[in-house]
Amino acid sequence: MSICACAGNSQVFTPTVQGRFGIDADAEGDIFGDPFTPCTDCDDWYFPQSPNGGNSLYVIDTTGAGAIVAGYANPANRNIPLYRKMSYPAFSKLSERTLIDAIFVRDYHNTDETTFVAGSNKNGDSPATWVGATTNNVLQKNDILDTYLHLRRQGPNYNQSDPLWLYGAVALEATNGNRYFDFELYQTDIFYTRSTTKFTGYGPDAGHTSWKFDAAGNVTQAGDMVFSANYSGSLDYIEARIWVDRSALLTPPANFSWTGDFDGASMGAQYGYAVIVPKGTDPFYFGLENTTTAWAGPFALPRASGVVATRFGAGQFMEFGINLTVLGLDPVSLMGKTPCGIPFSKVMVKTRTSESFTSELKDFISPFDFFLPPSVDVATDMPILCGNHGISHVTVTNPFSTSTYTWSTPDGNIVVNNGTDITVDKPGTYKVVQTLATGCPLYAADSASITFDPSCVILASNKINLSGVLNNGLANLDWSVTANNDVKYFEIERSTDGVHYTLAGTVNATDTRSPNAAYKANDGVFGLKVPKVYYRIRVTGTDGAVTYSKVIELSLAVNKLAVTLSPNPVNNAVSVNIASDVEKEVQVFVYDVSGRLMRTTIAHVQKGYSMIKMNDLGSWANGVYSVKVVSGNEVFVERMLITK
Repeated sequence: MSICACAGNSQVFTPTVQGRFGIDADAEGDIFGDPFTPCTDCDDWYFPQSPNGGNSLYVIDTTGAGAIVAGYANPANRNIPLYRKMSYPAFSKLSERTLIDAIFVRDYHNTDETTFVAGSNKNGDSPATWVGATTNNVLQKNDILDTYLHLRRQGPNYNQSDPLWLYGAVALEATNGNRYFDFELYQTDIFYTRSTTKFTGYGPDAGHTSWKFDAAGNVTQAGDMVFSANYSGSLDYIEARIWVDRSALLTPPANFSWTGDFDGASMGAQYGYAVIVPKGTDPFYFGLENTTTAWAGPFALPRASGVVATRFGAGQFMEFGINLTVLGLDPVSLMGKTPCGIPFSKVMVKTRTSESFTSELKDFISPFDFFLPPSVDVATDMPILCGNHGISHVTVTNPFSTSTYTWSTPDGNIVVNNGTDITVDKPGTYKVVQTLATGCPLYAADSASITFDPSCVILASNKINLSGVLNNGLANLDWSVTANNDVKYFEIERSTDGVHYTLAGTVNATDTRSPNAAYKANDGVFGLKVPKVYYRIRVTGTDGAVTYSKVIELSLAVNKLAVTLSPNPVNNAVSVNIASDVEKEVQVFVYDVSGRLMRTTIAHVQKGYSMIKMNDLGSWANGVYSVKVVSGNEVFVERMLITK
């Protein structure tokens, strides 16, 4: 980027309010460092320490901040990453602004677990060639502590006349000297796996997704982009780059301009990052760093030294705002889309060793999701109607407060429509379309199929009540019937999508002399890579008639790490069942009664429920063994009994 040609016209380095958001190198609404001057419509990351007007909003959710800060009394808690989303639902429209999304991410620091190994990792390379390090010390000027990101539209119309703003901030360990960092925005679901120190899910064009243009310079496909900044006592410059095929530089874009700077993996690379600037001279970038100490936010700031600071040191916090509409990166002007869309969905923050865009990369925050409202998912409590009779309820299982849901059916009949759920009385296909807000295009869709079973009859005298809970990776199912003497057997059916069911077990009717009876059964869910599981009971009567219970839904979300063994006692093999709230690596150690290490296993467990199988235990002596599972600072010990 030609700094002297663009800085004067496109960049502003003084405190300001843009898009109703304070860009003042402060995490609170203390605009211009004056706590005594109220300011309306001066939104910021967090709540203020002093009044600043009644119309200002604060975008980061601070739930649990007090408990987190109190937990820093234990030094082991001071180097744990922290994520907080926006305090409002994504795409909330409030007082002439649309809050699309916001996030706060705290990185590892000091002994960092997400850094680049020393070598040639650089911008312009394919992420396929990047190599991370699981433990590494980085220079203070490269050590990321906290980072922030927020996207919004400003104005009353929520259309292309309302500018699209991207705000970011980063706190580094160093408080002086030259600091260089990048906010890289991806189209694909790029992911970093700590156990392999490799990246996956990157784009198809030399590791990225390229922007594409027609002959007139109009964008036909949005791709990856990066915003690079250089701070040295104050903001020196900002570069906006997009990933393109080198041949694209021959076509003048319709919405922005090339500067001629292009960097790929090598001098003659086909793909690389090209610098872009606005067509006009309106400022598009606003940014500065704090020149005095500033409040570090309600989560405080653990430093690499181990100190928990309540204020950023002078020069430690750098903040910027980018007018994407002026820069020419507004989806509305780019591709004629509605203002509902944004041009990226995954973000990665990196630091560099020097001003050069292709200098060695140092620290990074693993790619994180941004603006990813849940896609609509539906389920029905009665997917099979008995003959042509009965009713079924079809429900959006993950409703999003700002979304609109529209139902339709080509062959069924909707009796009641409540928006997020419907009641139907005929077999057929029922489809729901999700839009993020009025006037937005289709965001997601799902459907449910209601069928009928001609052999199924309504057993009016037999009520079937099914319930279930998830306990250590087992679905504990309970059901009762009121006409047990008419039942031959029960079949437990399980589904991972609420539509297709498979047999999970059979239970014979017992004590059929009594009309009332209760039953129990367990079903293991370890290894299921889905957020929810569904169950129903198929009842077969003594006369061959069939009926179904209502469907129940169990969430497989995990709130903490848990470990169980099955079976126990053990004959020849045991499964170490692990429930984890995040994807992570674990170590499993097995000791005999004397403390001798018998076996070691290292495994990568998924978010949810995983199973580690340990075979060939038949040759071990009978007795009690200790199974220890270690993940970071968490340690679990279970006793295992081997009997043959």
